[in-house]
This record gives sequence, structure tokens and C-alpha cells, in this order.
Amino acid sequence: MGVNVFPAASGGASYSSQPPASASSVLLDGQLVTASSITTSVTGTGAPWLLYANGAGPTTITIAGTPYTVTAGSTVGTSAYTGSQSVTVNGPTAAPSTFSASTMPSNSYWNSVIYGNGYFVAVQRSATTAGAYSTNGTTWTASTMPSSSSWYSVTYGNGKFVAVATSTSSGAYSTNGTTWTASTMSASSGWYGVTYGNGYYVAVANSSTVSASSTDGINWTARTLPNSNSWEAVTYGNGYFVAVADSTTVGAYSTNGTSWTASTMPSASYWYGVGYGNGYFVAVAYGTTTAGAYSTNGTTWTASTMPSSSNWTGVTYGNGYFVAVANGTTAGAYSTNATTWTALTMPSSSNWSSVTYGNGYFVAVSQTTSASAYYAFPSLPVAYGIYNGATVRA
Repeated sequence: MGVNVFPAASGGASYSSQPPASASSVLLDGQLVTASSITTSVTGTGAPWLLYANGAGPTTITIAGTPYTVTAGSTVGTSAYTGSQSVTVNGPTAAPSTFSASTMPSNSYWNSVIYGNGYFVAVQRSATTAGAYSTNGTTWTASTMPSSSSWYSVTYGNGKFVAVATSTSSGAYSTNGTTWTASTMSASSGWYGVTYGNGYYVAVANSSTVSASSTDGINWTARTLPNSNSWEAVTYGNGYFVAVADSTTVGAYSTNGTSWTASTMPSASYWYGVGYGNGYFVAVAYGTTTAGAYSTNGTTWTASTMPSSSNWTGVTYGNGYFVAVANGTTAGAYSTNATTWTALTMPSSSNWSSVTYGNGYFVAVSQTTSASAYYAFPSLPVAYGIYNGATVRA
């Protein structure tokens, strides 16, 4: 007898459209359309499996902890599997090794960028038209901030974009990322960082013990950091607000955004950026290769080594990668585990100041120039199929 022919999929027409001719039965068949991965169980019958995928790039299909890379339009064989096996199908996630150039609406000090509710939003210093927004991370439109303050940081949470400025009591909020309304901070100070988490917007100020919290992004209450430092950035993750400062080993953390406790960074560096993702807080600093740090709890830190001695300024997490950018260079870096880093290339030598992730894109902005940059992950959909291998009888 010959090889059994491929039967119709039990759930209807085959999504993958090109099942291998030697397949004896359908085990799993579908498309990744809106989610970049699925995890399910598949029962083997003691035969090897045949894996098929066809998308914008290589697809990883992990079976019982063993990953198989399936290039677009190809079929990969596996070991024989018996019984129920955990299966995860991950769409293309090529490493963000090279960014592409884009252009901001003006040549100015773009200092911070964030993603929320379908929009990338950036703010700059020293101009009334000091905002910009993008729906795709590649083309930008100017927006108008409520005053010509030095807008330094922007965040998103609970339906609002919230921005703070340095050397002023100016704040601002937007429900759509395109039009802004003025608010008043709790003090006239050098507000350098703002974040959102657990129902609170939290801001930190430079060269002081000044912090602030807000439940609505409009009305702010003064809070106190554990010591007077040049607090540069703040983030939220896993129940902790975490702040870093420059020229010091001092950091700070808070479980509620209102009261703070001092922590110790691994070196007295210019800690300029901090982010959270996948169970890790990550901080980056100026000027040395040991300009990274990571923490699993936001309270104790371990040094890490960046791929070059650059002035690292911003870090974010998305789609399985941490990405960091640096000032005055084409150098960037990415990491899958927050501890080891690989160099990436920015499209120009610019003062890259901030980076964010949203909707399949990393997006970075720059000080002193109209340069911006983006990396786009390969897009969905991905068609995939898992089939029982051939059953051959003499």
C-alpha cells in the first residue's frame, strides 16, 4: 500500500493551504491574525510530525519545550511524539538589529516618546508646538502643547497621555494624543520623569527630593523622594514604581507611588533611563560599557555590560526584546533576557533620547534634530499547520 493522502481538516478548509503530500492526518491548522502566538495541546500518535508555516518571516513552533524554526513556505520534520504535547506557535520575531529612519515634524529637542491607545506620542523642549503624534510609528504630525515649556517626559495610562516639563509647574494631559489641556504640578520644579501604574500617575523631579502622584493625571499631590538627587526617570512594573538618578548609586522604589525607599544601584553612574518588561527592571547609564543594570524586584540591582561605551539614555520592552538607545551615536542595543546585550544600528548618528514599543514597532526620537527611527517586526498573518507524518505499510 502507498502513503495515505492528506485528508480535509476536521474543522473545515485548511488555512495553511499547502499541506505536505506525505501527511496522514491534520493535528493543528490555523492562522495567527491578531495575536502573535498561540499555545495549545496537540496529541501525537507515535509518528513524526510535519510542521508548515507561511508568513512574513520565520515562524517558531515549540513542541514540548523543543523549538523548531520554519522558514516561510517550508515544511520541517520533527521527532515522533506520543500523547498530549504542549505546542506554541510564534509568528516572526526577527531581532531588532537595524532601525529605519523617519522624520519628526520639526527640528527640535524631542525628549520623550510613548505608545498608547493606537498612538505614538512625543514631546519636545522649548516650543509651543512641542508635541507630535503618529498612528503608525513612521510618519508624524505636529500637535500643540498648552504652553512653551520644556516638555521633558510623557506617559500613557488609564485613558490619558500625561506630560511634565522641567523648571516649571506646567503639566499637560490628552485623552487622544493629539490635543492637550494644561494642568498644574504640585510644585515648580525640574520634572524629568513620569509614568503610570496601579491607578497612579507618578512624576519625579531633578536636583531635589520632589516627587508627585495623581489619580487622574490632572490634580497632583506632592510626595518626597528618599534624598535630594538629579532624578532622571521613573517606571512601573510588578507592583513597584522605580526611579533612577544621575551621578549617584542611589535609586528609589515605591509600592504605592506616594512613599519612597532608597535602593542602591551597582555603580555611581549617570542613570538616565529605566524600563520594565518580562519580570525585569532595566536601567541604562552614560559613558561606560558597564552602563546597564537589571533587577527582578525593583529594590536590588545587578550590573550588566552594554555592547559599547556609549551614552545610554533610554530603554523599553516589547515583543520579547529590551531595546536601548544612546546619545550622539548610531549605537543601540537589544536583549532578550535583560542581562546580556547585543549591538543594533540606528539609522544616523544622533542624540537618541527615548524609545518605546507599540503595535509591532519600536520607535525612537532624538534631541537636537528632526530625526526619528523605527523598527517594524514582520507582520501577521501567519498560516501554520501541524500534521501527522506518513503511515506506510508494505
